Amino acid sequence: MVDLVETGETPARPREVVVDARDLRMVYPPSKAGTKGTVAVDGVSFQVHGGEIFGFLGPNGAGKTTTISMLTTLLTPTSGRATIEGIDVSARPHDVRRKLGLVFQKSTADEELTGRENMLIEAGLYGLAGPDVSAHATELLTQMDLASSADRLVKTYSGGMRRRLELAVGMVHKPRLIFLDEPTLGLDPQGRAGFWRYIRSLRDSKGLTVFLTTHYLDEADQLCDRIAVIDHGKVIAIGTPDELKDSLGGDTLELTVAPGSPDPTPLLQAMPGVSSVTKVRDTYRVKCSNGESLVPRSVLGATQAGINVVGVTVTKPTLDEVFLHLTGHSYREEGVPNGPSSGSGGDGAPAPGGA
Repeated sequence: MVDLVETGETPARPREVVVDARDLRMVYPPSKAGTKGTVAVDGVSFQVHGGEIFGFLGPNGAGKTTTISMLTTLLTPTSGRATIEGIDVSARPHDVRRKLGLVFQKSTADEELTGRENMLIEAGLYGLAGPDVSAHATELLTQMDLASSADRLVKTYSGGMRRRLELAVGMVHKPRLIFLDEPTLGLDPQGRAGFWRYIRSLRDSKGLTVFLTTHYLDEADQLCDRIAVIDHGKVIAIGTPDELKDSLGGDTLELTVAPGSPDPTPLLQAMPGVSSVTKVRDTYRVKCSNGESLVPRSVLGATQAGINVVGVTVTKPTLDEVFLHLTGHSYREEGVPNGPSSGSGGDGAPAPGGA
C-alpha cells in the first residue's frame, strides 16, 4: 500500500478519530456447495479524523460498498474491527446508527410529502419530536435554501432541490459523521457546485465529518482532505490529493522547439529537479518536481544555447492518472456519471439502506 498519511506537517495536537477501521475482512458465503466464498474486503485499515472530508475511491467491485456497509452496521465483518466515535459497529450497532447520517445514490424522500414533513418523519424515526426538533428542521431547510419550498410536495422539487433535501434529512438528528454515496450523481455542474457549497457550510459551522464516495474525480480532488484508494478488497493508497498526485513523480513540462533546432535534452537533463526527458517530434516532455520553476530556467538555458523555443506548457498530475497508475484502469472507465443510479455498490453487497 502506498501510505502517504504521515508525509505532511505534524498537527499541533492529535486529531480526533471518528472512524477507525482495523483489518476489516468480509467473505460472502459460497453460492453453491463445494465452492469457495467470495472475499469482498481483505484486511482494510484506515482512520477518518474529525472535521475532514474523506474520499473513498475504487473501481467497481473493489469493495467500497461492502466496506461502507460494515461501517454503517448493515453487514457484520467476517473479521477485524471498526468503531464510530469509539463505538464498536458490531457490538453496538444501534448506538452507531444514531451517530451517523446517510445520503444515498437513490432518493429516499417520499414524493407525496412536503420537504418539512420528510424532515419531521425522519426525526421521529430517531425518537425526536417537539419544538426544538421543528426549529432545527427549519434551520436546516433554510441552510439548504429550501425554506421557501419546505411546504411544497417533494415531487415538485428539481433534482438539485431533492439532493439538498436528502442532505437536510440526513442531518436532522444532528450527526457528527455523514456518509455520502455518490451524492451528486446525475446533477448538472451548477447543482454539484451548489451541493458541495452546503457540505462545506455544514463542515465549517457544525464540525461535520464527511465520508464520500464519488465517480467525479474533480470533486474528490477539490473537496477531500484525504483520499483512500481501494482495489481488490485492499486499500492500496491513502493520502491528500496532492500527496497522491506527487507520488507519480511531479509535473510534466512540454518544451516545443522550432524545426531544425539543436536537441535540448542534455541541457534539460542537467537541470535540478528533472527526472526524465522524452522527445515526441519537436516537443520534449520533461518530468520534473516543480514545473513552474523550471519554465524560466529551461527557456533561458535553451535560448542561451541557441535553441529556438516556440512553446512551453506545464501540466500537473491528475487523480485519474493516479488511479490508472494504481489500478490499471482509468476512473472514467469505471464511473457511470451519466447513467441511472441502480442503488447497488457493484461489489456484491447491498447498497446502504436507511438508518
